[in-house]
Amino acid sequence: MILYHGTNTIVEHPEVRICGYNKDFGFGFYCTQFERQAKRWALTKRGKHIVCVYDYTPNHKLKEKIFPQMTDEWLDFVAACRHGESHTFDIVEGPMADDEVWDYVEDFLFGRISREAFWALARFKRPTHQILFCTDRALETLKFKSHYQL
Repeated sequence: MILYHGTNTIVEHPEVRICGYNKDFGFGFYCTQFERQAKRWALTKRGKHIVCVYDYTPNHKLKEKIFPQMTDEWLDFVAACRHGESHTFDIVEGPMADDEVWDYVEDFLFGRISREAFWALARFKRPTHQILFCTDRALETLKFKSHYQL
């Protein structure tokens, strides 16, 4: 499987980094199967806008959590990770809570909207995908293939 990573530098050797703000699935190295999404990620970076391309070979011996779609379980997992809770998975894969969807998540968490209202708002968003490599063992499944600059 081909995966993409949008950034401002060439990343031949990805690393698990624990820094910045809490993200959807926690800290690590994020990729996507959607090239257009990686391009959007790259365009948010200062300086150069680079898309790195990787070959991904799944290793099912790793501890994986896969969300095929947004569900209540996905919503609760994202909310927990965004609030700094950790997990023990090597790889987490599923839809992305982009800025607009995250606004709905926050509204739900603070009781401004119900769970049902969240789903009514979120279901019309275009498909997104992210896969997080949380451990060094998980990163061994990636092989740098190429890169290009936007």
